[in-house]
Amino acid sequence: MARPFRNFPGVLAIAVVVAGWNSPYEDAHAAAGAPFLPHQALYELKLLKSRGSNAINNARGRILYNFSGSPCEGYTSEFRQVSELDSGEGKVTLSDLRSTSWEDGSGNSYRFKIDARNNDNDSSPVDGIAERSGDHITVKLKQPEAKTFTLDGSVVFPTEQIQRIIAAGKEGKSVLELTVYDGSDNGQKVYNTLSVIGQPIKGDKAMSSPDPSITNEQMRSLTRWPVTVSYYDRDAKSTDGEQTPVYAMQFELFENGVSRALVLDYNDFVIAGALGKFDVKDAKPCK
Repeated sequence: MARPFRNFPGVLAIAVVVAGWNSPYEDAHAAAGAPFLPHQALYELKLLKSRGSNAINNARGRILYNFSGSPCEGYTSEFRQVSELDSGEGKVTLSDLRSTSWEDGSGNSYRFKIDARNNDNDSSPVDGIAERSGDHITVKLKQPEAKTFTLDGSVVFPTEQIQRIIAAGKEGKSVLELTVYDGSDNGQKVYNTLSVIGQPIKGDKAMSSPDPSITNEQMRSLTRWPVTVSYYDRDAKSTDGEQTPVYAMQFELFENGVSRALVLDYNDFVIAGALGKFDVKDAKPCK
């Protein structure tokens, strides 16, 4: 999932990498256990609250998210968000954000294309590939400019990030710190993330406001966890020893990677994302 209205950190691939691959993350894969569910999800966005000096009068939009793939062929995520932000006095920003990414089953290769457009302004494309080799990751960008640079090998990609959160939840851990690269902003940003994982919610627990994920036959028996992920700019300097996150995302994460009940916090305003439509897609098992 991603943050709307701006070029963003956190294109969270809603997927799980299963066990059985020879990679640096084999233990985490085994802890996750279940494969991710190929699916399409539609989230309806609305303004939850506005705070600070940059008050927002209204916000609305939609996120359409497609996830498919398997451990043997890798995982593909397609994301589109169209949203409208009203800051008052006739100032309305229409945002169209699209991204496509592919991550292999071992968490060693990541390809991404991101395109953001506000109102009638020119788009801001980002296009690149990141490859893990030994103790480092090599990133090769085509856009916004041709550039090659390296990252520390401890950095994880988005699908691996979600997989590790699920594994931590199953192990009873409440806090998880990861450094994440997803190609957002100009393709050169790396984010320190802090995930806070709540107590598991069993699938048989009644809900006052069920959505399509809860009523789906394949989902209703699954465990999920309330999760908050805060994104920090790794290159920003903290003041008074405490750094403010540039963005935070709350959601309930199922053990098969599906996400519901989104809350997207941009400091100045907060957006709620309700799951309005949910469709399970055919899975292609590894041969």
